[in-house]
Amino acid sequence: MNILTFDIEEWFHLLDHPLTRSTEGWDDFESRIHRNMDIIFNILNKTNQKATFFCIGWIAEKYPEVIHRITGAGHEIGSHTHWHQLVYEQSPKEFEEDLKKSLGILEETSGQKIRLFRAPGFSITEQNLWAFEELVKQGIEIDCSVFPAQRAHGGLKSFGHAEPVWLEYNGMRLKEFPINLYTFQNKEIIFSGGGYFRVFPYKLIKKMTQQSPYVMTYFHPRDFDVSQPMLPNLSLFRKFKSYYGLKKAAPKLEKWLKDFDFMDIREADNLIDWKAKRIVKVG
Repeated sequence: MNILTFDIEEWFHLLDHPLTRSTEGWDDFESRIHRNMDIIFNILNKTNQKATFFCIGWIAEKYPEVIHRITGAGHEIGSHTHWHQLVYEQSPKEFEEDLKKSLGILEETSGQKIRLFRAPGFSITEQNLWAFEELVKQGIEIDCSVFPAQRAHGGLKSFGHAEPVWLEYNGMRLKEFPINLYTFQNKEIIFSGGGYFRVFPYKLIKKMTQQSPYVMTYFHPRDFDVSQPMLPNLSLFRKFKSYYGLKKAAPKLEKWLKDFDFMDIREADNLIDWKAKRIVKVG
């Protein structure tokens, strides 16, 4: 089961960067969302592919035509929060207000009931598991926020299941589609989205895909933007992670979608026998 998803945000929405972490300066940056969405839709049209789009509410508020284009092509919308902030840096009240705002504007703009969520940076960790309870309270049925390994923005290493499962917290359940892991030289690595996908050569990605029964992708519009500006004061590692492989990313994704069968979350959800799925309790 290979699932295609995109996190829809602007090119400058890099987490933890001092110039962009505050929403106050976002209007000072040029907008590149439309040209980057053109690239994504061109790939999807060429491959006749459906995908799930996790959108930040700010995009829907500022550029509703982007949301209309996604839904007009028959794709499903999910929430990626409103202000694209790390969840573990928010209080429960701040997260609740941000989530409600994103759901309100996304549902109004798309005309869809929003039932999916992904946290920016997969930032639900052992320290803020309360976020799952808030998701259920706000009507979210499917979450894609679990990164079942250690990473820069936390991760949920104890989760232990890189496959769709029922996630239970404080007596509340929702369906969880985590990021997949691949064991390479006794280490668990990610290859199916963002900078990981851009860094690895396609031959290796193809091999890992062939050996993976479950693949959850996550791409951003900026992953395909060859001419995007470089934000100042980035470390060498962050420059590499954010800008390496941009030129080959679009043709690499197009080839991947032609070489393998992919589906959106809606189709995957319908295919899974949830009565037979395990329940993973967290917290």
